[in-house]
Parts: sequence; structure tokens; C-alpha cells
Amino acid sequence: MSPSPSPGPAALLRVARGGDRRAVARLITLVERGGDTALEIAGLLPAADDAGHVIGITGAPGAGKSSLTGRLLACLADAGRTPAVLAVDPSSPLTGGAILGDRVRMDGFAAGAFVRSMATRGQQGGLAFAVPATTRLLAHLGFDPVIVETTGVGQVEVDIASAADTTVLVTSPGWGDAVQANKAGLLELADVLVVNKADRPGARDARRDLELMLDLGHISGLEARAGRRPEIVLTVATTGDGVPELLAAADAHRASLAAGDGLVARRRRGRRLELAATLERSLRALVDTAMDTPAGRRVLADVEAGTMSPADACAVLLAGMGPQPPRGA
Repeated sequence: MSPSPSPGPAALLRVARGGDRRAVARLITLVERGGDTALEIAGLLPAADDAGHVIGITGAPGAGKSSLTGRLLACLADAGRTPAVLAVDPSSPLTGGAILGDRVRMDGFAAGAFVRSMATRGQQGGLAFAVPATTRLLAHLGFDPVIVETTGVGQVEVDIASAADTTVLVTSPGWGDAVQANKAGLLELADVLVVNKADRPGARDARRDLELMLDLGHISGLEARAGRRPEIVLTVATTGDGVPELLAAADAHRASLAAGDGLVARRRRGRRLELAATLERSLRALVDTAMDTPAGRRVLADVEAGTMSPADACAVLLAGMGPQPPRGA
């Protein structure tokens, strides 16, 4: 007896709308794989679904993002809400593998929450390529808020600001002085600032440094932020201290966006950047295909041997990919 065929995306989506967590997980797997099936799932969702609240949790490794996210889940459960978490882990540049272990720190608090780990698969900026599509899917299925915890790659981890409604930057005592804070471009993108591990020495100094950078916004560019001054919250993830205040600050930020056109503008910007990323990914695939042809391998060999410049090789490969716009166009 042959096994029954697997349900298609439309059938899975119907089951997931009924609350089946396995169907939700299978849909996310299909979105991660990409290709025609992922496009089919995207076509089944509203093009502009503004439901839910996407909260991005970012910050340097060791700041306590996972533990803090776990405490947030407990706080949300107490409030009767249904959160989902996407915990993004970096993929190894050597093996391509990922530990996907951040959820271990959340297991004690994740009752009732949907928690999914996701590897970056080489994507830079602290997120996986499938995150925007997955957050839309989870919001469509009624999860609110959807929390995205980034990898924690440091000062270049700014993609979360285009994928989230509210970006929470988690710091800890000893993370750096005011000058270091100014160097971290994340400060310009954060909507809520958190000093975690506030029971340790130096927490008040860290808060002072953040306040100083906000006061110097006319120099750093922070004053260009439309709306409100980012709130600074002190938390202790191990005990849950300050977590209700953090959730209140995130909700207040989302409410302030929704009160004007901030939420619409932010999501439009996010869709625009997602389109650009999708185009770049598609072009990257075209480049890889062009270099893997016999002609491409010959050109690559000439470049490696030093008998052809990379610029001339690029012109040859582009000519083989079809008509090109005139230079300077």
C-alpha cells in the first residue's frame, strides 16, 4: 500500500489556521527551503498583512538575549497572549552547520509559545533570509507578538531593523563606554534599549552611557529618529526583574507607531528591502550558474592564472548572460 501524498501548502495552511503546531512547523520548513513552494505559500497570504507585533531582540553575544526572550515568553503567557519566537543561529562558514541551541535557554518558559530555531545559512546581518516571510506567516496564523532573536554578530547586525516593528537592543555592564556605544550603529536603530544583568556592578554606568548618547543625538544622528526617545530598561533575565517593564516599553513603542503613519512607513520600508534582498539572492544564483558553465570555468581559470583581469572576466561573463544595458546607464 503506497503512502498517502503529503498535503500541499494550501491544505497545510488550513490545518495551521486551526492551531496545528506541526502544520505550522512544516510550513516554515517549506518557506526556508525556498523555491516555487515558498512562493506558493507567500501567494496564499495577504500581500500587506499588518496584524501582530514583530519584536526584534538583538545585541552582542553573551548579553543574555535568549534568557531574556525566555522571560518575555513567560510574561506574555501570564498576560494571556500567544507569542512565537524565531531564534536565529549563525551557520558555520566552514561546515555550513548550526547548533540551533538558543531555544534551550527558553524551554523552561516557553509553555504555550511556538519556538523555532533557524540557521542563517550564510546570510549576513544577523538574520536568515526566510525571516521576513516567516514572520508574516506566523502573524497571519495569529501569533502575537512574533519575537525574532538575532545571532548577535555585533556592530553590523542591522537587518533586524527592517524586519521588526520594534527593535530591542540588549546590552550588559561592561559592554563599552559612550564612545563605543556611538560606534555601534545599532544604537541608531534601537527603539528600546536594555541593560541586562542589572544586578551586576556597572549597570548604572552602562545606563548613563546610553543616556549620554541619546542626549548627544544631534551629533550621532539619533535625533533624526521620528517619534519618541528610546526608553532604557534595566533587567535581570535570571530572575525576571524588569521584564514586565520591557514588554510595556515594546508595546508602547508599537502603539506610538500605529497612532500615526510610522507602522505603515516602517513596513513599507521592510518590504522594499526584502525585495532588494530577494533580487540580490536571485542575481547571486545567476552568477553562480554562469561561473559553473564550461565558459565560466575557463574564464575563472584565466583569472586565477593572472592572464585575465577580473574586470575583463566580468565583461565576458555578462556578455554570455544576455543583452546588457549601456555603460553609465
